[in-house]
Amino acid sequence: MKSFSSRLICSCALLCAAVPMFTAHSAQAASTPTDSPVKVQVNDELLKFPEVQPYIDDKGIMQVPLRVLSEKLGYQVSWEKQEDQIEVTLVNKQQSILLITEQKQALVNSKKISLESSPTVYQGNTYVPLRFITETFGSPIEWNEANQIAIVDVDGKSHKPAWIAPPPPPAPAPAPKVAAAAVVPSVSEQIIQAANSYMGVRYVWGGTTPSGFDCSGFVRFLYQAKGIDLPRTSAEMHSEAGTKVSDLKAGDLVFFASKTVNHVGIYLGNDQFISATTSRGVAVDSLSSAYWSARYVGARRVL
Repeated sequence: MKSFSSRLICSCALLCAAVPMFTAHSAQAASTPTDSPVKVQVNDELLKFPEVQPYIDDKGIMQVPLRVLSEKLGYQVSWEKQEDQIEVTLVNKQQSILLITEQKQALVNSKKISLESSPTVYQGNTYVPLRFITETFGSPIEWNEANQIAIVDVDGKSHKPAWIAPPPPPAPAPAPKVAAAAVVPSVSEQIIQAANSYMGVRYVWGGTTPSGFDCSGFVRFLYQAKGIDLPRTSAEMHSEAGTKVSDLKAGDLVFFASKTVNHVGIYLGNDQFISATTSRGVAVDSLSSAYWSARYVGARRVL
């Protein structure tokens, strides 16, 4: 028998029925020892593995280098190569354990024990299932998922992780919201808003200011504020301003006549218009009302 070389290491599968060892996260682990950063702790001591590291294989089984662990637990380890196989022997005062690569049985004090998987060799290192080792050593195992640590409770007590995983990097700050561009009302909307602000202003013959309006003075005042010059009287607006239309839109001028055109208003939409009336001052009326429908003579678009 040769002494256990520094390159020959046994490891094992950490599957313990009493402890839920693997979550969906760990079940997706790597198939080689270098891909999965898991750790092993004995009581309160985090073990250091100078050559190869613990890992979780593609079956979701944690593999742990055994030389450091077994020596920490008081076992002497030796090995012997037999053709294509390697025999590994672990001995202490109570037990002698023989493991052979590619065989799913082991000898524990000359008694055959079935293994969950056979010992295998990876880059000169031998691996065996940890469940067999822990059951044989008699030490309970805890799996700390948050820090990916297998804790071997040799003293039978529960232990906290000796290493805490660093917190994940903070999520990038969300991109600042770009303020939506302010929606600027159209000119017709602005004129209608202004017209509604003068609701109730009294009627004054020849009035052209908010102190008092006649019908054409009211319309001309609102449009002139937006840079649109209109004739002074309703009759002149009807004959000269804009373009005659039949499909009314908000902002169009609507005209009424008693024999001749003598009244003008601004169409608001929904069959309504606003104008300076002799009876109520600036007010909203319906084009389809009996009074106004009988006098309606058409519309013109100046916007």
